[in-house]
Amino acid sequence: MQTLSQYREAFLSHLEERINATEPENLYAPMHYILGIGGKRLRPILTLMTADIFSGDFKEALDAALAVEVFHNFSLVHDDIMDEAPLRRGHQTVHEKWDLNTGILSGDAMLIIAYQLFEYYESVKFRDLAMLFSKTAIEVCEGQQYDVDFETRDDVTLDAYLKMITYKTAVLVGAAMKMGAIVANASALEANAIYEFGLNLGIAFQLQDDYLDTFGDQATFGKQIGGDIIENKKTYLYLKTMSFISDEEKVQLQHLFAIKPSNPADKIEQVKAYFISSGADVATQEAIEAYTNKAFIALDKLQIGQDKKEFLMAFGNTLMKRTV
Repeated sequence: MQTLSQYREAFLSHLEERINATEPENLYAPMHYILGIGGKRLRPILTLMTADIFSGDFKEALDAALAVEVFHNFSLVHDDIMDEAPLRRGHQTVHEKWDLNTGILSGDAMLIIAYQLFEYYESVKFRDLAMLFSKTAIEVCEGQQYDVDFETRDDVTLDAYLKMITYKTAVLVGAAMKMGAIVANASALEANAIYEFGLNLGIAFQLQDDYLDTFGDQATFGKQIGGDIIENKKTYLYLKTMSFISDEEKVQLQHLFAIKPSNPADKIEQVKAYFISSGADVATQEAIEAYTNKAFIALDKLQIGQDKKEFLMAFGNTLMKRTV
């Protein structure tokens, strides 16, 4: 097993080697920009780590890991366009730095490149990786559409929200790990078990992301604090608050989520006050812990050493307590 920093370094070297096209500049410069402005590199690290866990050569999983990361960043470019977001990882979003059309086209090219990266694998692995990737990609699109739809709906339930974040975020985390298992020739049973681990970890990860969007520090979080509130997103925090407060308070909170004031700071503070007074902030943290523990239960199905299970659990606990 390597350290997380070693997986990251190997991945970044591979990224630089594989993603090297420069012309036409306005197609590839935005791609290099979004891939180069940081990020946690969570998903590709998971792919490499999983290949290592199943006693494969993690370097053989580098192209699969890169495909996951390129696809993830493609989705961020298009999500930022849809959300009209000004910042990503503390930097200008692609469509703000260039323009809308450049963001769309560069994102499209990233999606195609992600698929091309599977061509480096022999036929059976290519098929299995491509099938998993296609299934995951359409689920991510479905999750994004649910997310957009929820902005104008007042009947979103907690179950519907959890389905949305499962599709939009968690399935890609699960797929990243399953790809590592496929490359390492793990059994179907173990590949599915590691997918289940990643899926539940992904749900916890997104709930933590939602929490940090409201209660994080912009200097470390890298995105605009209160962005979900500004965009009237029905997050877990919002839905839990609605389940805890009085009917009169519900009307007031719904009103806040129906407006887009010119100065959103007051709206953000008012909504945060509801989240705290209702106890939804604590309930969200409890849910993060519950899904992390659910991920750990999936590890019981894996025929790997206890040291490797403890490594995965330590990784999950680190994600649960992150601030970025």
